Amino acid sequence: MPGALDHLLVLDLTSHLSGPYCAMMLADHGADVIKIEPPAGDSARNMPPFVNGESAPFMTWNRNKRSVVMDFKKQADRMAFLQLVDKADVVVENYRPGVMDRLGIGWDVLHARNPRLILASISGFGQTGPYSSRGGFDLITQAMSGLMSTNGPADGPPFRLPIAISDVTAGMFLAFGVMTALEARHRTGEGQRVETSLFEAATSLAVYESAHYFATGTRPERIGQAHRGSAPYQCFQTADGYITLGASQQKFFEGLAKLVELPSLLEDERFRTNALRVQNNDALVALLQAKIAGKPSAFWLAELEKLGIPAGPVQSYDEVFNDPQILARDMVAETRHPVTGPFKTMGVPVKLSATPGAVRGPAPRLGEHTDAILNQREAAE
Repeated sequence: MPGALDHLLVLDLTSHLSGPYCAMMLADHGADVIKIEPPAGDSARNMPPFVNGESAPFMTWNRNKRSVVMDFKKQADRMAFLQLVDKADVVVENYRPGVMDRLGIGWDVLHARNPRLILASISGFGQTGPYSSRGGFDLITQAMSGLMSTNGPADGPPFRLPIAISDVTAGMFLAFGVMTALEARHRTGEGQRVETSLFEAATSLAVYESAHYFATGTRPERIGQAHRGSAPYQCFQTADGYITLGASQQKFFEGLAKLVELPSLLEDERFRTNALRVQNNDALVALLQAKIAGKPSAFWLAELEKLGIPAGPVQSYDEVFNDPQILARDMVAETRHPVTGPFKTMGVPVKLSATPGAVRGPAPRLGEHTDAILNQREAAE
């Protein structure tokens, strides 16, 4: 079944993660994404681990694409690219601001050739502002956005989130921006520029922390496992592992107090409301932890489920990708790569009932489709 975006032609000039992730989202839902790489290829092709010499990370976020090699320092390749632009709907790029103009393929040139084109850009810090010329990596923007200042134990150094949260979030936001620009194009007939940055994407995640700062004028401090607005809402150690539970709603808290055989919690003024529980979270957690540590995770998860209290195990990724719910939701997919053979990857997280997305094919080899695409263009002329 065709995907929702099967009518779109997307030219993907991006490398590494944020931009390719955006283009992957469009490709998963049917867009024809042509990944245009320099002769040396996307730098992510060199990221370990490797399967038969092919980068597993690169294959993970470049599925469903075709690859063409172009050297924009050569006039012939620039012209070949511009001829593809004439029929394209979207160009995605993550060069530093100004590079596209210096290459002779900036917004003014692209828009003049194809007024319906959408140019979607990701950079470290945005196309304007005092930091616009800086390069930006996930690590740098995690630190500058405040994410690291609030991540980790209350005492000790700031922690980097081990996932590339700035990169992935920026890719998601840019894909959303592309879709909003396409909707605007339905009304106006005109394309436009769409941009975001790793810095803005990471900063925008501070929904609780920004509310705290703007309301109180004080710095949100690191609070470890605790939550700024809900309690109890965190990880607890059991007799054989760890579980998470969220029992901040009053009915859940009352059920939890009975389950752990601490009815005194319901009479304690410190814990009478969620706001008071947040204020006295350390004392509350100490009482709960002493009880929860006495029995295994399976016991608590079963009992909490009976009461309808949200809870779950802390799983490692080998457990995640064998979880029956993940498998039932098709969040593990398999492609067949010409070099690696069968290759497992993550499925498509957004489900559409009539035009579902799909992992239709593997990541391309470098320049795998250059001749076919450029010959097809020449034949069309």
